Amino acid sequence: MAMVCLSDFEAYAKKYLPKIAWDFFAAGADDCSTRDENILGFLPYRIHFRPRMLRDVSMMDIRTKLLGTEISFPVGIAPTGFHQLAWPDGEKSTARGTLLTYSTCTLEEISAAAPSSLRWFQLYIHRNRAVSQQLVQQAEALGFQGLVLTADLPYTGKRRDDVRNGFRLPPHMQLKNLEGYGLPPNSLDPSVTWNDIYWLRSLTHLPIIIKGILTKEDAELAVRHGVQGIIVSNHGGRQLDGGPATIDALVEVVEAVQGRVEVYLDGGIRKGSDVLKALALGAKCVFIGRPALWGLAYKVKYFYGLESLPALSKKSPESCEKPGRVGSTLSVASEQRKEA
Repeated sequence: MAMVCLSDFEAYAKKYLPKIAWDFFAAGADDCSTRDENILGFLPYRIHFRPRMLRDVSMMDIRTKLLGTEISFPVGIAPTGFHQLAWPDGEKSTARGTLLTYSTCTLEEISAAAPSSLRWFQLYIHRNRAVSQQLVQQAEALGFQGLVLTADLPYTGKRRDDVRNGFRLPPHMQLKNLEGYGLPPNSLDPSVTWNDIYWLRSLTHLPIIIKGILTKEDAELAVRHGVQGIIVSNHGGRQLDGGPATIDALVEVVEAVQGRVEVYLDGGIRKGSDVLKALALGAKCVFIGRPALWGLAYKVKYFYGLESLPALSKKSPESCEKPGRVGSTLSVASEQRKEA
């Protein structure tokens, strides 16, 4: 079967991944309503284009810059865990994206796999602060260019299928970046506050991006505490069920920061037109999580640069450009903001 859109890769992954792995990747918290809202939020009855005609669109440029570094199109790989469940090379095959603490490959392996790429390191803060400090300093020494602090996981959300399945990593897979520390289960620090941004700043010269912001109040606090970027995210709907879709929260956050920091979005991106909607509503770039894992599950040689995911492909940038070409100049009307 020809693979022509992300839903094709999703169906393939669901068919061929072991059920326990599929359920882990697909899981949302509780009823999964927030997970599903992330996708529904982009539908035309929620956000629709207002196309303008007879505009010169013969030349399109979809490059952008993240904290000063140019990327060829405004889509990155979001932090997602346990990539070896989808493909044996794991995070080494997604090395041209963000690397996370709960990786099944080491920081050194990732750096060796993609020495010249733009790489950010995603961090959870542990009760044993020495562990987090060492990881931050190791990432900086290896050339990572940003530090992504995930703010929305003081405790793990209740993902019912994982509970039913008794999910745990297979014996041959390890959390490589945490080996040797003797960390107990549930070692994340639930006491983390905004003041810990200052602690992180004392450890590194890397720009700090905070992930998991959904309200103007927290966006303003992020700016006040000196972060350089915000990822509007609800953890793919895996943490708190009943929160807003990220595209719905985006406008509020963008308006709150007033251009003082860069704003990005993850959650629900499935088409080039979704990317365009997010950009029109103020995101600098979007990140995809589950679709990258579906790509890994299909075939790794097709994965680099999302080559086999034509809806969001470096090799097929027209998938992002095409809505703009067809609509000449597009504005976006939404429930929140009549015109973006």
